[in-house]
Amino acid sequence: MFKRVLIANRGEIACRVIRACRQLGVESVAIYSKADVESLHVKMADRAVCVGEATNTDSYLNLANVLMAIEISGAEAVHPGYGYFSEKPNFAEALEAMGVKFIGPPVSAIESMGDKASAKLAAIESNCPVVPGSEGVVATESEAIEIASQIGYPVLLKAVAGGGGRGIRRVNDDNELRRQFKLCETEAQASFGNGDLLVEKCVVEPRHVEIQILGDEHGNVIHLGERECSVQNLRHQKMIEEAPFAAMKPDIRQAMGEAAVRVAKHVGYTNAGTVEFLLDKDDNFYFLEMNTRLQVEHPVTEQVTDLDLVHLQFLIASGGKLPLSQKDIHLKGHSIEARITAQDPDQDFAPSTGKITHWAAPGGRGVRMDSHIYSGFSVSPYYDPMIAKLIVTGTDRPDAVRRLQAALAEFEVGGIKTNIPFMRRLVAHPDYVKGEFSTAFVPRMMQEAVNG
Repeated sequence: MFKRVLIANRGEIACRVIRACRQLGVESVAIYSKADVESLHVKMADRAVCVGEATNTDSYLNLANVLMAIEISGAEAVHPGYGYFSEKPNFAEALEAMGVKFIGPPVSAIESMGDKASAKLAAIESNCPVVPGSEGVVATESEAIEIASQIGYPVLLKAVAGGGGRGIRRVNDDNELRRQFKLCETEAQASFGNGDLLVEKCVVEPRHVEIQILGDEHGNVIHLGERECSVQNLRHQKMIEEAPFAAMKPDIRQAMGEAAVRVAKHVGYTNAGTVEFLLDKDDNFYFLEMNTRLQVEHPVTEQVTDLDLVHLQFLIASGGKLPLSQKDIHLKGHSIEARITAQDPDQDFAPSTGKITHWAAPGGRGVRMDSHIYSGFSVSPYYDPMIAKLIVTGTDRPDAVRRLQAALAEFEVGGIKTNIPFMRRLVAHPDYVKGEFSTAFVPRMMQEAVNG
């Protein structure tokens, strides 16, 4: 096991990894921007190194400064969390050159799965079902129209380097595709540094289901069941995640899990990763993408498997073998995570910043809070608006939903606006309570509110 690990991230995920370090007897090193000097992850870590000014580009995404922090701290390994450098192959390469272990997959796997075109090809080669559409990059508008005519509208234009729900646009006919193609290319280039696009059939109102996988450096790969992530905002960003998917048929669960393992093995994947799928109304599932890192929603998998994924990441990265096989994985109970954000639902979810004057987080049996917030902390405008993850676990889905409703009713935050009032309404909606929803649920719910 490592003696000293640097966490190349901030906020709740940095706190999460620091707690794992404490439990494993590993010294933790935090990095921080000048705006984050009072952040909880800085206070929790054994050591902390400032990496620049307030903005992400000047600090957490400043490669030279982060590498310097690693060097001066003497860290043996780096945990990237999610976002930032977690899926950047150049970061993993730089660590390798320094003789520092990257707690994540090999560079080749990040490269293969970080590009949607090559990821789709890997899925095809792994005999994993994929959404009908282009097998590679679509070079021209006319080529995109030809593919769309073959598979039928609606289709999605997708940036190959996109992620987190960004870089996706639905088009419904030839004229709309002509209007959107160049615009999508330009936006993708500006956002991701890569303007390449794919064209795929738009699966109407699917469920978004993902499989958590783990692979060690000795050729062993297993999956830890599924998470249901269909409750997403208008930008395709997840709001609520559940494990397991209560309506999943056992044969589909097995087939989806086996497909995810095949994809991971095909690209030589090690450490924690997630293979994402779309599930249509007829129980057909299609490969969507692979996230080559720990997911925001990993706690719900931990709750139903009784495994610590960060501990297992450390074990794998230090050369250890997975201590369990596929037959050892059993899902127990039901867990739900609600992402709590510093946003004003009444102002189109505009970011809300300022000093936290009151912070009363819920508690009780079956309630877990992952957060970096405390009363007196100032939420800055520079970073992602997520301020907490509220995780509840019950004996089954109805029990977990009741626990979530109760926890949200208890949750109080003062000084800034949050999405808590919106989340209370969401989890009380009859369709959510019954589990009858798709990726179209939140947009439809918001339209209902507009219509009265």
